[in-house]
Amino acid sequence: MRQIARFFLRSSLILSVMTGLLGLFSGSTGSLAQDRDKTLKVVVHANLQILDPVWTTAFITMRHGYLVYDTLYAVNSKFEPKPQMASGHEVLDNGLAYRISLRPGLKFHDGSPVRALDAVTSIKRWMARDPMGQRMNSVTASIEPLNELTFEIRLKEQWGLVIEALAKAANPAFIMPEKVALTPANTQITDPVGSGPYIFVKEEWRPGSKVVYRRNPDYIARNEPADYMAGGKRALMERIEWLYIPDHNTALAALTAGEVDYFEAPPLDFINTLERNKNLKTVDIDPLGTQGLIRPNSLYPPFNDIRARQALAHLVKQEDYMRVVVGNPALYKPFCGSFFHCGSDNGIQLGSEPFRQPNVDKAKQLLKEAGYNGEKIVVLQPTDRAQYNAATMVLIQSLRRAGVNVDVQAVDWSTLLSRRASRNQPEQGGYHLFITTQGGPDTAMPVSNVWFNTRCENANPGWACDMELDAMVAAWSRERDPLARRPILEKIHRRAWETLPYVIFGEYTQPIAVQANLHGIVAAGMPVYWNIERK
Repeated sequence: MRQIARFFLRSSLILSVMTGLLGLFSGSTGSLAQDRDKTLKVVVHANLQILDPVWTTAFITMRHGYLVYDTLYAVNSKFEPKPQMASGHEVLDNGLAYRISLRPGLKFHDGSPVRALDAVTSIKRWMARDPMGQRMNSVTASIEPLNELTFEIRLKEQWGLVIEALAKAANPAFIMPEKVALTPANTQITDPVGSGPYIFVKEEWRPGSKVVYRRNPDYIARNEPADYMAGGKRALMERIEWLYIPDHNTALAALTAGEVDYFEAPPLDFINTLERNKNLKTVDIDPLGTQGLIRPNSLYPPFNDIRARQALAHLVKQEDYMRVVVGNPALYKPFCGSFFHCGSDNGIQLGSEPFRQPNVDKAKQLLKEAGYNGEKIVVLQPTDRAQYNAATMVLIQSLRRAGVNVDVQAVDWSTLLSRRASRNQPEQGGYHLFITTQGGPDTAMPVSNVWFNTRCENANPGWACDMELDAMVAAWSRERDPLARRPILEKIHRRAWETLPYVIFGEYTQPIAVQANLHGIVAAGMPVYWNIERK
């Protein structure tokens, strides 16, 4: 098996020379070269082009963020917020003030100290973009530093999710230097100086090919075990290399031959093969799983009409998507009708009943009522993401069965990430539909689920717009009693299945694949690279 893999690897290397990918599997040269045992080579799921984890919600940029930056708080495996850069906090004035102190001695990558002013400026920038941050901003009176290591958040009204907001796992409030965080939230940052366990090596960045990080010698990990996103983030590898290899067979051959260490998102039909190889192991790092979603663009017809979005939901048979995206029934649910993760505390499915089986005739009727008359519907198809591409093909076929005139725009994932942010008309560089996924504990709450944000112009790309639903989410977030929250959650869920900020196409598990001699992998809901060592 190893000899076969090496043969395919040699063949792929010849091809990589021709396509500009020479050197992906080789060690670095010159003064930056590190011992192989202290270098972690990772096949990542997408090309890193955007460095700003506030400007985009792209998974690849968020994972970059967790290497380069740190957070004030983080959630543990019980989804409880725990101090990270913070040493702790006090709640004052009957819940209207939160006084937060930083751990002493923390430094940015340029050697400057991490100050309360840096944290304040970073939080303000994050609050302008993130849905839960926006919610927090709406109840915040002020955020001001009190001294070099302490700042205070003062609220207009009681809001019991301040620490939970700062601890959110997906698209968190990463702490940046003040000069970087002063960049307007709608402008991408270009300065990669961070506060986290690894330093971005900008001079070795090769978009479309390779990203390099080196250990931050000044990073002070918490003196406690790593637990989900919380605890001690020990940078045990001197160097991390992200390799973008869009051909999954080439990536599998590289992993099997030991040329790479970590395959971040192997196609799920590879899992059985990988598990039979004694030199490899698969690890389930996400207890909640991944939610697949179809995002309609609510700015333009027909999907600015509720009926067209309902028509889209009537075309979805989740198991059809799961069969082509996942394949292995052990890794997916035949149906999940919860916007907040089936199996989570908020995983109710009320309102999904009319959509559990496809109804093409109903979809045609609703499209007609919405004013659709055969216009081209632009669907963005990511050609270099196998699972997303497969799901998009199912979507295209289902639309065509309903008589929709589909205009398929085939692009790579990085291009899709840029294009989905465009508010242009679909026929002028915009779009009608694209597919993505999300996961983790933030998805399980209406206030932090980024694609559930329905604040119109302030929502994620697709710009779902339902201020009545938003008001329900606000009421849920203000209520501190879990029992009193339940009826509000039920109203939220029924309303969401009526207005459909997005359409769920399934829920599944995505294991990672690594060399068997790698230890310390943290089940953090997403790939993270601290605490990993080779034994």
